[in-house]
Amino acid sequence: MRPSGRAADELRPLSLTPGFARHAEGSCLIRMGQTEVLCAASVEGRVPPFLRGTGQGWVTAEYGMLPRATHTRGDREAARGKQSGRTQEIQRLIGRSLRAVVDRKAMGEMSITLDCDVLNADGGTRCAAITGAWVALALAFRHLRKMNVLARDPLAGQVAAVSCGLVGGAAVLDLDYAEDSNADADANFVLTDAGGIVELQGTAERAPFSEAEFGALLGLARAGTTALFAAQRAVLDAPA
Repeated sequence: MRPSGRAADELRPLSLTPGFARHAEGSCLIRMGQTEVLCAASVEGRVPPFLRGTGQGWVTAEYGMLPRATHTRGDREAARGKQSGRTQEIQRLIGRSLRAVVDRKAMGEMSITLDCDVLNADGGTRCAAITGAWVALALAFRHLRKMNVLARDPLAGQVAAVSCGLVGGAAVLDLDYAEDSNADADANFVLTDAGGIVELQGTAERAPFSEAEFGALLGLARAGTTALFAAQRAVLDAPA
């Protein structure tokens, strides 16, 4: 029995609230169980120096946790004067994941930054950030098309992420903190709606796991992201 009472292949309760950050060109508050991440897309009419004159746009991300997003207060990284290695790794992951489904030529020379701020953490914050950030990005592109800034939608597909793990010898989907902290192995899967794999992050916490066990985790991840893709589409298809 999982601590949450969920079936092995069951996601935590999911909600996607578009437009939560009213000043951003696109935003989404994603809730996966007790994990909540606010994703906001900001558009700028310039690109990094290495892209100037190429006609290509840029999509990047920043990630952070509020001090009381976790059980004990964490220092603000701004107060420390530098970001942790974990923060840098996660925001690069989010940026890579989003760029995997964007035609940057269709953007022209503009940049979109996705700010992903963890309000409450109960495991899977990077996965929630990727899934919610895609919605925020899609809404920002929709806004730019409405304003006649873009001739066509630069999105080439959907991307979402979910965690899976081996807990008590069983493969389970969408780990919360209680499971993640006691897992024999855990992995994050970033997948596209076309079936592509953007990134896999897997670690054996105790004994090495087998290829068959990895296959079971991948199968759960594909089923989980299929549900996430449907939820993303439902947000975009809902009446404004």
